[in-house]
Amino acid sequence: MVHRLLTTARLDGRMSEAMQPSALARPPSAVSTGVGVAGVVGLIAWLVIAGHVGMDGPYAALVALAWTAVPMIGWSLAVDKVHRRASTGIDWTLRRRGREAVDVSLTKIAGLFATWGAIALVYFTGRFYWQGNFAFAMWCLTWSVPVVALLALPYVFWLDRRLVEPRDGAWHFGAWLTGQAGWEAAAIQGHLRAWAVKGFFLAFMLAIVPGGYGALIRTDLRAALHDPAALGQWLIALMFVVDVMIATVGYVLTLRPLDSHIRSANPFAAGWTAALMCYPPFILMETGGPFDYHPGTQEWTVWFQWHPWLLAGWGGLLVLLTAIYAWATVAFGLRFSNLTNRGILTHGPYALSRHPAYLSKNLFWWASTLPILSTGGIVDAVRATLLMAVVSGIYYWRAKTEERHLGMDPEYQAYSAWMTRYGVVPRFFGWLTGR
Repeated sequence: MVHRLLTTARLDGRMSEAMQPSALARPPSAVSTGVGVAGVVGLIAWLVIAGHVGMDGPYAALVALAWTAVPMIGWSLAVDKVHRRASTGIDWTLRRRGREAVDVSLTKIAGLFATWGAIALVYFTGRFYWQGNFAFAMWCLTWSVPVVALLALPYVFWLDRRLVEPRDGAWHFGAWLTGQAGWEAAAIQGHLRAWAVKGFFLAFMLAIVPGGYGALIRTDLRAALHDPAALGQWLIALMFVVDVMIATVGYVLTLRPLDSHIRSANPFAAGWTAALMCYPPFILMETGGPFDYHPGTQEWTVWFQWHPWLLAGWGGLLVLLTAIYAWATVAFGLRFSNLTNRGILTHGPYALSRHPAYLSKNLFWWASTLPILSTGGIVDAVRATLLMAVVSGIYYWRAKTEERHLGMDPEYQAYSAWMTRYGVVPRFFGWLTGR
């Protein structure tokens, strides 16, 4: 059996001809399971406390974020000891001294402050960022950025003394700004892309943190226990809160000592286009948008309300899909973010599928909306179904653009080759399509 597998791998050209039997094993993951689990435990502990005393406001949501982040940091440092990994780029035995180390740090700080100033200018210019839920995000950033800027000074000086190569993208950008020699355009472009990702998505994540958290805390759980639909919706809301909290922590903590820094941001315009059209202010699927599939539809609770067992079973399916979606985010630990490579994941749901979050999210939308059923007529049903298919097609496009970016990493190439042969979902679709 092993001989046949090795022969097949050589014939299709996806693996090296010198492949050893050990290559059949799943590639190691950049993150351990414990990091995300620690964050979930911390979050659940706070939800119990907050639910008992009724703390459902935006400040309580920020406290929930801290209760999620601190256990994740603790696990990463104390258990996984991520700060000792070579992938951090840190050599703790180094103690650079002298003028050179200071000059590098000052140049890097110039690059960082200029980058943050550019992001602030975008926030200031866009009225969108000061309306609705985004106003809370701007409040958070307005108060936190001055503190972060002050802490950045000793942090950069301390870290640069220990980095194997302190001249990163921020240094190259700072060198270009200050007219120094040695800067490289590719490094500057990579730096700006990485911060564009963080600037865009961190504001979005902070904007949605209070809403989901508050709705979850305000739900009467005792009443929901006697109503399968309400219980299902509460569990779905819980899964989404877990997802949002873990993801927000990931955007905040892009730090080398935690080995959660951005290795690269997607360099392809198609990748950015596919991703940005799924988020405000560019989102195309929102109410009234060109791909809004909701008109003429109703939620699953309406269609199944007279069939208690079907209602409970369908709710269980939706909870399962949402749990897979949240599980995919939890698997990232401190490294979650869109459009970036922060280390290749091969564990948890990523041992089953390359894109478990996209797959479960789209299945959830199909199952919760049921576009083939309409309160209007056959025209509305066909239109909603076609638009839903377009939305799923956009996520398929996102997945492919992400694979193109991550495929530049040899570790992802090994993972993708393993997944093609042994991943449950790729094998299922291969069987389904006759490949």
